[in-house]
Amino acid sequence: MVFGVEEKDVDAFQRRFAKVVNFGLAYGMEAYGLGQRLGVPTEEAREILDNYFASFPSVKAFMDSTVREAKQRGYTTTIFGRRRQITELSSDNFRIRQMGERMAQNAPVQGSAADVFKLAMVELDRALDGAGLRARMILTVHDELVLEVPLDEREKVEPLVQEVMESVCTLKVPLVVDLGFGPTWAEAK
Repeated sequence: MVFGVEEKDVDAFQRRFAKVVNFGLAYGMEAYGLGQRLGVPTEEAREILDNYFASFPSVKAFMDSTVREAKQRGYTTTIFGRRRQITELSSDNFRIRQMGERMAQNAPVQGSAADVFKLAMVELDRALDGAGLRARMILTVHDELVLEVPLDEREKVEPLVQEVMESVCTLKVPLVVDLGFGPTWAEAK
């Protein structure tokens, strides 16, 4: 939608570009920062943001309402009700207040993602134990979970991981898990 092309026709550059825009918005990035990240002039970055918000007006409305509510309450909440205090929103210092607004935009999205991930880890640990498998979680890196899986358990572990992680909660959009296997984390990617 960002480039006005069919999903199947999106190339690697366009995908990276769109990801920078999406993640940048989640972190409260404005035109100058986006331009720096993408290597384009600030004016072009501002146009990208304007087009994005024109295409997805509910995103802008959500961001604005999240900041407004956080200013009133002094905190944001995740979809599971976990609170994040944001005292910066009431600062006399403009820059600190701006930082608080970026935090208020980010906290519900990132916090909710973290909540879902933690729930999935707890459920997956229970499922692996319950199935009597030797596979175990050994590491998390951002939004990735690394498991050590004996080769003879791979056919049992793969569908179990997918089922548990994709069904840990019900959202308006489906949770999708990508799996990779290999003798090292790098090779599994």
